[in-house]
Amino acid sequence: MNPVLVNNTVLRDGHQSLAATRMSTPQMLPAAPVLDSMGFAGLETWGGATIDACLRYLGENPFDRIRALKKAAPRTPQIMLLRGQNIVQYAAFPDDVVEAFVTCTAAAGMDVFRVFDALNDLRNLRTAVAAIRKAGKHARGEICYTISPVHTIEAFVQMGVDLEKMGCHSIGIKDMAGLLKPRVAAELVRELKRKVGLPIVLHSHDTAGLAGAAYVAAVEAGVDTIETSIVPFANGTSQPDTARMLALLDGHPRCPEFDADKLAWLRAHFEKVYAELAAFTSPANERTDPDTLTYQIPGGMLSNFRNQLKEQGMAGRWDEVSREIPYVRECLGWVPLVTPTSQIVGTQAMLNVKFGRWTNLSQPAMDVALGKYGRTPGPIDSGLLDVIFKKTGRKPNEERDPALAVPNMPKLREALAAKGLPTDDETAVLHAMFPVETERLVRGEKPSVSSTAPKPVAAPASPASPAPTGVSRRYSLSINGRKTEATVEEVS
Repeated sequence: MNPVLVNNTVLRDGHQSLAATRMSTPQMLPAAPVLDSMGFAGLETWGGATIDACLRYLGENPFDRIRALKKAAPRTPQIMLLRGQNIVQYAAFPDDVVEAFVTCTAAAGMDVFRVFDALNDLRNLRTAVAAIRKAGKHARGEICYTISPVHTIEAFVQMGVDLEKMGCHSIGIKDMAGLLKPRVAAELVRELKRKVGLPIVLHSHDTAGLAGAAYVAAVEAGVDTIETSIVPFANGTSQPDTARMLALLDGHPRCPEFDADKLAWLRAHFEKVYAELAAFTSPANERTDPDTLTYQIPGGMLSNFRNQLKEQGMAGRWDEVSREIPYVRECLGWVPLVTPTSQIVGTQAMLNVKFGRWTNLSQPAMDVALGKYGRTPGPIDSGLLDVIFKKTGRKPNEERDPALAVPNMPKLREALAAKGLPTDDETAVLHAMFPVETERLVRGEKPSVSSTAPKPVAAPASPASPAPTGVSRRYSLSINGRKTEATVEEVS
């Protein structure tokens, strides 16, 4: 039996899930050569909320991040999370913008594209998958796993079959809220392996405390790859820690091997980074919470959503909002909760709690109900459709938006030229999604929001630990003939 392959997510989903996506490229670069030397099957480094965070908070060019990480970690395939027709935003973009984005990203050094649609509507994946194949890169079609009356093992397996027909090179099970139970994981993997002739990757979050057990069950069932992170950007709302998974699989014939000293070095480095990002971390995101099985909020959203409630003066109403989320989700056709639908449902739940149900409707929530995001898994609540019709006079449309086929790149270049900005494709696709932030970046202006917290003297001790002493230690590793060193402030 071959050892299970492992992708590492610490440079993307790890900090998106536990530190509001605030890790900067300089904080990543010391770890990149070490990660590259470990033997991971892939490193998730980009996509999701990282592009927004680079522009809005960190003052970084996201494409420069890919190039820098590719130079620092040239051997290991790099992975990004792509929201299909939404790219990395909430709205859908024209086909030529999606194609240009994929082409630019591939040219910058991205190897594997995890492509998903929030509704599991395959129509929203076709353009991206075709563009990835044209660029000669790996398309990993993602099945967004969720639990509802309309989601079944049979339906997920059929989606895997359809993704294979579409031309995907592998299939990902994207368990964004950590809902996948061990026996279900085993059954889903077995059925996919039986019906689909592609490698299967399992990506989960430990939000409800199930991910480690689900990974072990999936390994037993023949899954090809699992995805882990590195503490402190692991566990809780993130992926299980790599060392933890090694312990859970210890003695299993498919247990992989990783250098324990290098894992310790990486942990020490990321503990320092975690302390630097203390303003964006929360104990609530670090612990497991079985209530997740009810409200199903994905790990990548939790840390950001709690910050948003705080900004709205509703930090004390978390329980009310979380209880409203399943109701809103059912009314919107049992949509999986993953970006952007998780944010749309969460925002509407917040509005319902604050102003009364459906008194204040967000435009994105209405767009989901009207079919603008695609075909929902279940029917839209008739009462909600009546409210929307009274407000807008609009009825649902089940056809693909014809505007997606209308080219938009020429208009984007014209708009950039009129502002005296570069008209290359990288700038154009960023401007399509984040016009204000991209213009600010190109003009060399600082982000309007601070990106990092003041650096603490030492990381806080856990309740069971003695007071921190703030020991500084110099780590030195030789990797492929190159010496890598870093001073890491440890807590003992």
